Amino acid sequence: MINLSVPIPEGAFSALRLDPPGLAREMRLAAAIQWYAQGRISQDKAAEIAGLTRAAFIDALSQARVSPFQFSAESLREDLADVD
Repeated sequence: MINLSVPIPEGAFSALRLDPPGLAREMRLAAAIQWYAQGRISQDKAAEIAGLTRAAFIDALSQARVSPFQFSAESLREDLADVD
């Protein structure tokens, strides 16, 4: 695993009422949810980035009001074409 160093203003910890490890966990989860919602990564990869099981990541998606299903317009067209 690679560790990154990200400068965070000290006020962020008190504003979010988080300690540094808690903020790091939330940042990993927020990034994983965002990248998953954008279709840039799979659920499995997002769960790995967030440090969660896939089931726990799906729960986190629900709490963030993000659909656990990814559909592109093209994949939807292909699926609908197969219905005929």
